[in-house]
Amino acid sequence: MRKFAIQSLILLSLSAVAAAEDLSDADEIVSRANLAAYYVGADGRSEVRMIISDAQGRQQRRQFTVLRRDVAEGGDQQFLVVFSQPSDVRGTAFLVDKHVDRDDDRWLYLPGLDLVKRISAGDKRTSFVGAHYFYEDVSGRRPSDDSHELIETTDAFYVLRHEPKDAATVEFASYTTWIDKLTFLPMKIEYRNSAGKEYRRVEVVEVQEFGGHPTVTTSRVMDLAGGGQTDMQFRYIQYDVGIPQDIFTERSLRTPPREWLERPAE
Repeated sequence: MRKFAIQSLILLSLSAVAAAEDLSDADEIVSRANLAAYYVGADGRSEVRMIISDAQGRQQRRQFTVLRRDVAEGGDQQFLVVFSQPSDVRGTAFLVDKHVDRDDDRWLYLPGLDLVKRISAGDKRTSFVGAHYFYEDVSGRRPSDDSHELIETTDAFYVLRHEPKDAATVEFASYTTWIDKLTFLPMKIEYRNSAGKEYRRVEVVEVQEFGGHPTVTTSRVMDLAGGGQTDMQFRYIQYDVGIPQDIFTERSLRTPPREWLERPAE
């Protein structure tokens, strides 16, 4: 396994893309970035440690496992998230049927109430279990929901500005993305409100390579308006492990598939 810091990736990008012709189509760049960030392999598994810090520096920790299966390359997907720590959220589970042509279907299981709650489309940009990440951040935003404009091409990044096609469904007026020209991973996203003020930022802190695939292993979202941030650290990452379709059902919310949630052997 080979580790890459952001600075190392930038240096690699400089040499690797110097002789390559830059892309100019914003939609093509966004499509490649979407594939790089969410569609590596036919399926995937990772354990996630989430550290939530408030404006006063007080911290909460969450740990969960994410299972992902692609229904079609670049198309519909399924996600299952099951929490293991701390004790007050253990057994909480989140299921997503992600669609490219309509709103995603999302369900949250609350074990204390033995309740499966459907998350409406209007709640997709609300806090994910108390973190600064949103429900939509877990499975990704559909590229077709926004218009895209390439505003700058640097030695290392494509810089794009995005505006929602339906402004009434989101809290932002626009966002800007820095996409690495070598890996096509989005390395930084800045969200702005209607006054043009940046209020939210998502950054990649570390990238590692798994099976030849550059993969985000640490990311951070910052609440620039209210203070606080959430870090997510991804571990035990695997791709193409053969997760069956029947894992991604409401049954798995109440009865999690333990054989797929256990850490892989070293």
